[in-house]
Amino acid sequence: MTAESSLREADLRTLTAVPALPAVLPGATFVDAASAEAVRTHLDNVIPALDSLRSQSGRLAAWGVELAQRLLRGQRLLAAGNGGSAAEAQHLTAELVGRFDSERVPFSAISLHAESSAVTAIANDYGYDEVFSRQVRAHGRSGDVLMLLSTSGKSPNLLRAAEAASRLNVTTWALTGSGPNPLADVCDQAVMIDALNANAQEGHLIALHAVCRAFDLEVARHTPSVVPGFPRGGRP
Repeated sequence: MTAESSLREADLRTLTAVPALPAVLPGATFVDAASAEAVRTHLDNVIPALDSLRSQSGRLAAWGVELAQRLLRGQRLLAAGNGGSAAEAQHLTAELVGRFDSERVPFSAISLHAESSAVTAIANDYGYDEVFSRQVRAHGRSGDVLMLLSTSGKSPNLLRAAEAASRLNVTTWALTGSGPNPLADVCDQAVMIDALNANAQEGHLIALHAVCRAFDLEVARHTPSVVPGFPRGGRP
């Protein structure tokens, strides 16, 4: 028996020696009351985030309509965030380049944080605070939209990106946590979600999907309902 196979057998014995977790059946009380309470509290804290979004639904709708009109004219969306907010921003650009619900033409949308070689090169040469602003200077054109996501609203690299955009006549929208905050102040418009950071970030995805609803509706008003080669409701 080789040393490697001995190690694998030892690992297997260790795994099988771990006692099985108790089954959690529908309607049953979870064995760990503290964990169950923590989950319930987290879910309850989603409600303030939703209420905050509802109060700003008009702005989300306006963003979707304006974004559609601009992208139909050939402008593009730039988006950026850090950490979980980066994932949310990239979710939005994927919806636009791909599709949200129904078939439509693709639109230009770039997640600046996803440009890994550019991000690391700029951070190495100029510092992390410049990773987005330099890309905005490279890609931004008058009439484009820059969407910046941050639960804190304080990230220096996003603040500098907004400042760079303002010098290029690129419209800036911020999606943040509770306000007031510096990012909301420096951007042209902001949707601030009055909730705990984790719940605000969850609210960001809901907000982006809401924007996509309005976006697709506006696109449908100006373009054929079926893209040539793609039947209504799905791919061939």
